[in-house]
Amino acid sequence: MEQGDGKNLILAIALSMAVMLAWFTLFPPEEQAPATAEAVEEQIDEADLPSVDGATTVTPQEEMAETVEAARITIETPELDGSISLQGGRIDELYLKDYRDTVDPESDEVTLFRPQGTAAAYFAAFGWAAVDGIDADAVPGPDTTWTLEEGETLTPDSPVTLVWDNGAGQVFRTTISVDDKFMFDVSQSVENVTENAIELRPYGLIRRQGVPSDLKNFFILHEGLVRMSDGTLEEIDYDGVADYAVDDREQVPAERIEVQDQGWIGWTDHYWMTTLIPDQSAGFRSTAKYIPARDIYQAEAILPIASVAAGASTTVDTQLFAGAKEWDTIRDYQSEGITGFLDSIDWGWFFFLTKPMFWLLHNINVFVGNMGWSIILLTVCIKLLVLPLAYKSYVSMARMKEIQPEMEAMKERVGDDRQALQQGMMKLYKENKVNPAAGCLPILLQIPIFFSIYKVIFVTLELRHAPWIGWINDLSAPDPSSLFNLFGLLPYAAPEPGSIVALIGIGVLPIVLGVSMWLQQKLNPTPTDPTQKMIFAWMPWVFMFMLGSFASGLVLYWIANNTITFMQQYAIMWSHGSRPDLFGNIREGFKRTPKQAAANDSDAPKGKK
Repeated sequence: MEQGDGKNLILAIALSMAVMLAWFTLFPPEEQAPATAEAVEEQIDEADLPSVDGATTVTPQEEMAETVEAARITIETPELDGSISLQGGRIDELYLKDYRDTVDPESDEVTLFRPQGTAAAYFAAFGWAAVDGIDADAVPGPDTTWTLEEGETLTPDSPVTLVWDNGAGQVFRTTISVDDKFMFDVSQSVENVTENAIELRPYGLIRRQGVPSDLKNFFILHEGLVRMSDGTLEEIDYDGVADYAVDDREQVPAERIEVQDQGWIGWTDHYWMTTLIPDQSAGFRSTAKYIPARDIYQAEAILPIASVAAGASTTVDTQLFAGAKEWDTIRDYQSEGITGFLDSIDWGWFFFLTKPMFWLLHNINVFVGNMGWSIILLTVCIKLLVLPLAYKSYVSMARMKEIQPEMEAMKERVGDDRQALQQGMMKLYKENKVNPAAGCLPILLQIPIFFSIYKVIFVTLELRHAPWIGWINDLSAPDPSSLFNLFGLLPYAAPEPGSIVALIGIGVLPIVLGVSMWLQQKLNPTPTDPTQKMIFAWMPWVFMFMLGSFASGLVLYWIANNTITFMQQYAIMWSHGSRPDLFGNIREGFKRTPKQAAANDSDAPKGKK
């Protein structure tokens, strides 16, 4: 085996193993709380929940009837529509106007919040818990029936105010406002008209019934709890929340963090998120829990105790983000003072690559207006950035070919003396300024870049339902064309992604990918070693089928990368006097090796050789 061929074989195997490992990974066949805070959490948990012993169990049908019969306040903004239930003052019906369930523009709007009692109930609620000087049943909770005091429809220009008088000397108000994107502001106030001071603790909660039905459950994507606590980001999936240590008092898995001054907590899906954001200048208790009896995942922000003197009042503010994880929108909210909010987008281990990579992709798309062409231009930018390294690699490979005759002559001179051969080769490399390891660097660099691009394309909302050209109408999904419908010529739908049939019946983009890899190989002569020849012959087509079910945007990036690499390598080889014999190498690849010919001749019947 020649030295250069051996190096290429090792690199090819290493890259194949890296991609295969990624494939099988991605697609596989406690602390005591203060007494006052405990009282708050007891009231929060008891509100709207059936007792576990069944004494006061509320059935789902009864809950649904209560929710449906309660009066509602309409939400109408440029980005959102839905309603608020006067029962509990819950923000429990919310739809995202600009996002549809499918690429069909007539499909339903994406549903974010659902009322309690419906399938997969998901809502936000706000209330107060009694601490001192007031009875527990004299504070509003998730079941309290409020009265609309001011406003009619919640819009960016018209907030609404809910009021509840407990009849014991305290009047509670909740004023809800919303901006033109996805941020609600909830202002909770209490007026104490008695002659005695009281202490209460305000809270907000986001309650989710079960895990999302469209849970991706991919290694590369985080779905579940997300929270920031004094600058520390925590991402825990749903199984992780359910596996929290069981709290001795509540007898449910829970974890609490006492945040000093900067933080938020909520739930994140693939593209959507809900987050409670208390005042960033004050502390709060960040609590995540799982309630097995009802299959409820709950995130809570319990604010500091509010002391209200006789005849006085107090007000606290909490923000609620409920919407799409749009990069520029979340960035704007972070610039307004929400610490680390942009990290709610799952940038992954290679965040130092994915963040600037998406920033560049986003800004290219602002100028171009098409994510497909933006991915191609991003690839050009990346290739220009690593061009100096690639140039050195290609020059080194070209020089390796130039000294190949001398290496062959040396092998004949030294025979089986491996030490002499090694010393002679090192001297030859030094005299000709050749680095035999230079060819490894572009491939090693390509691996983290590939995973970063995959992360950006898979995770970020901006690629969802983004069209390119023709039949590619969603760059976040696999190529919808298929061999089984003659790439759209026959009136049959392509097989569902993830099935064996879909893996075999790949579309146009994966085939173009395979061809681009095959042509890139043909810049160099076919290896003479039969094993190497077989590996190199099969590699493009193995990759073609492996990446066939990946997002179209990722396949498009790989095609663009292969095409640019081909042009760069061809130009550099030409500039060094090594004109690639592309068509000759293609013809050579179809020829039988002497061993194959001899084997075929030996197996042929006599007289028919």
